[in-house]
Amino acid sequence: MQLVGEFVTELAGIKRSDEVVVRTDRGSEVGVIMDAPAEVCESDSVSGGELLRLLTDQDREQLRQLEKESIPAQMAFCRERIEELELPMKLVTAEHLLGGEKIIFYFLADGRVDFRQLVKDIARQYKTRIELRQIGVRDEARLLAEYGHCGQQMCCRSFMKTLEPVTMRMAKSQKATLDPTKISGVCGRLMCCLRYEDDLYRELKAALPKKGSYVTSPKAQGKVVDSDILNQSVTVQTGGSNLIRVKLDEIQSVEPKGSKASHAGTSGETQKREEKSPNGAKNAPDAAEGPRPKDSADPASKPKSRQGGQNRRKNPGRKPSRRRGGPRRGSGGESK
Repeated sequence: MQLVGEFVTELAGIKRSDEVVVRTDRGSEVGVIMDAPAEVCESDSVSGGELLRLLTDQDREQLRQLEKESIPAQMAFCRERIEELELPMKLVTAEHLLGGEKIIFYFLADGRVDFRQLVKDIARQYKTRIELRQIGVRDEARLLAEYGHCGQQMCCRSFMKTLEPVTMRMAKSQKATLDPTKISGVCGRLMCCLRYEDDLYRELKAALPKKGSYVTSPKAQGKVVDSDILNQSVTVQTGGSNLIRVKLDEIQSVEPKGSKASHAGTSGETQKREEKSPNGAKNAPDAAEGPRPKDSADPASKPKSRQGGQNRRKNPGRKPSRRRGGPRRGSGGESK
């Protein structure tokens, strides 16, 4: 697996793109210088490891033999043992450290896998240290893929040290298309480049007025309905249905959403709508007061049948008449 790190060395004359041998926590590995050497203080911590020497022709021949002969044979043997043991895992690739110190097998699995017997069988076959490492789909692309959708080399293979999480919020804040096929990388997850400009977008977005707030500018005065982060401008809806684009440096004042001053611009519109109502000014107070409670209703406006019903209920001596079964009068039937 290609990793990026910082290494200390006492060798002189090392330049960019030189192939070297480094010592890491895994063992001796082959690396490529990606940046010019720089002096560091003793207090500076370097976590990568130590640069041992330049790569020789003998080392290159050994690497070629490992890639062409040893690794394919080791992969075939490991896949055969996985099938025989019926282990729920998918073998991705294998990595042979320089000098044969260790063989590392990378695999995918949904959960934990008991591969102790598999490790014993491989170690018995090749007489060396064996390591099985479970990885995710992003690490699989880091191991196998070469180029991304942009045509450049994969970021995770070229310069990224760690794979930081990427969220959908980053894509929404940058107003990128939410089509999964366009914002997903080779690994099937959200592209890592969405994270690069997230801090800048959050800083620019914080400087703009929020949606729903009321702004005042020489061009317009109204409610913010949309914003353009890169252009540092907002779309303002005036008293009618007009939409006007206002730059951030043109805004004179901002009133948050829900404040009293933010609703001052709408009071004139409410009065105009009341004046245009066909019933005149008499309907305006009723609309403002809302429906009357039942107790405050005018008793004279109640129907007489309702009043009679109330009087009957107030007279406890009078019993309501009940009609027995039989045809009603005037219904066309005969009565005896």
